[in-house]
Amino acid sequence: MFIQARAARNNMALQNASASQSFLPIREIRDSVVVLVDGGMRMVLMASSLNFALKSQDEQMALLIQFQNFVNALDFHVEFFIQSRRLDIQPYLRILEDRMKEQTNDLVKIQTKEYLDFVKNFTESTNVMSKSFFVVVPYSPPIVEIQRGVFGKLFGGRSKKTEMESAAADSFEKHRSQLEQRSYVVAQSLASLGVRSVILGTEELVELYYKLFNPGEKDAPQEGSYTNNEAV
Repeated sequence: MFIQARAARNNMALQNASASQSFLPIREIRDSVVVLVDGGMRMVLMASSLNFALKSQDEQMALLIQFQNFVNALDFHVEFFIQSRRLDIQPYLRILEDRMKEQTNDLVKIQTKEYLDFVKNFTESTNVMSKSFFVVVPYSPPIVEIQRGVFGKLFGGRSKKTEMESAAADSFEKHRSQLEQRSYVVAQSLASLGVRSVILGTEELVELYYKLFNPGEKDAPQEGSYTNNEAV
């Protein structure tokens, strides 16, 4: 009886997970590209920050003009995303505790203990936040091509399966190249503002989206090609 009840609960949990995944807009993540359910593609750039407040008034004005020119020069839209998360200080505290145990000098051990207590008290009374900055670059394949792919799946015979898969792979690489060119344009424009950026790889994208959709989890799936059911 207990085993049957447990099996029923597990089946219900799997059904709820599948129902939740059906609302996600992501179909798969591969080759540094997020493929959406509607066929759209996205690349994500992680960007460094810029301390605008420490700049002089002339420098601030120059940056604003450069940023305005950058946005006006784009012939596609981009999304700026800022992620704020509470900094997990526990790994750092464990390192300090290990160093304190290894110390043979009593004075250094006391100072390490005092510093450890200070960090613990400070982080308990204050929310220490870490911020990450991202730029999402989109690309939408032509609608005619998407419809042709759908009709091919409906009316194509089994003999054409390999041909269709090969065409889909070629199409993906062609669109990925277009998206990559857009991303490079954005990266170069950000570099002119003094902001460093890098295109996130597949594993980094999976970790980013996994933590967004599962804020209570710390570990993301392993690297590979991720479909909707695997990634989130």
